[in-house]
This record gives sequence, structure tokens and C-alpha cells, in this order.
Amino acid sequence: MVTPYMQATNLAVPVTHRDHVQGPDAAPVTLVEYGDFECPYCGAAHQVIKAIQGQLGDQLRFVFRHFPLVEVHPHAEPAAEASEAAAAQDHFWEMHDTLFEHQRALDYPHLLSYARALGLDIDRFEREMAAHIHEPRVREDFLSGVLSGVNGTPTFFINGERYSGSYDYATLLLALHEAGAR
Repeated sequence: MVTPYMQATNLAVPVTHRDHVQGPDAAPVTLVEYGDFECPYCGAAHQVIKAIQGQLGDQLRFVFRHFPLVEVHPHAEPAAEASEAAAAQDHFWEMHDTLFEHQRALDYPHLLSYARALGLDIDRFEREMAAHIHEPRVREDFLSGVLSGVNGTPTFFINGERYSGSYDYATLLLALHEAGAR
């Protein structure tokens, strides 16, 4: 158990079928990100991860988990719920990318316009958002992050171990190559 006096160094909740995953299960490297759609640092990391995914291809399995910092990012939790509403219609990654590409426009009317642009069933999307159907899923990710010692975003884990280095392209790519060689 992690107490407030200890810092977890390992991913407390392993990656499973419930996670949002890009890349093959058999990839030699798994990168897990705990992120917040309104966090500017996560927005910067998003661009880096996209470039790294292009570089590593099937050698990388990328997992995104929600960690909305609601005290400083008031639109982060609704954006996370919107991504889960999109996931319920098999469009998580499209919504994920859209939200990061439009971080300064995450209020409800914009979330609704993104859902329309992705071709989602808008009635279903609106019902699920109004009822907060996906809030428990977002909360589950958040709590798994707390158990893993996450206290800010973005926080990364490489092959289950917390990564505390820079997430600029060259540094993160090198760390991923080193993890794959182990």
C-alpha cells in the first residue's frame, strides 16, 4: 500500500482489456500515460507520443488513462467523459486526438460539435453526457493513478515502471528503446 509518505514507482493496476490501447499486446514496450485533456503539458506530450508511435510502430503499445485535475482544469472531467462516450461508439482515439488538438475549446458546445464531426449518435452522446454515465470509468482510471503515485500530468510508466525523465522526443524515445532492449 502506498502511503502519503511513499512514492510508488510501479504501475499499480496492470494494463487489461478495459484500457484504451494502441499497438499490439506483444509489443516489447508498453507506455502508459495518465493524462488530462486540458493540461497544456499533456498537449505537448501528445505531439511527442504521436511522433514516437510513428517511429516505433508495432514495437510500442500505448495506453491512455484519465487523470483529470479538476481543481485547475474545469473542463478536464467533462472532456474525459466525452472521450468515454465516444469510446462507447468505438471512437475513443479519434475523440482523444480531437480533444488534445483543441485543448482551449473543451466546453460542452465544443464537445458536442466534436461528437458530430466524428459521426457519433448525438442523441446517445447527449444522454450519456447528461447522465454522467462514464464518470465511474474516468474515476476508476484516476484512482488507479493515485494507487500508482500519480500526482500530476502527464505521468508515464514504461513497462510498468514510473518514468521520471523528460518527455521531449529524443529523451523519451531513448528511454523506450532502452526498455525494449531489456
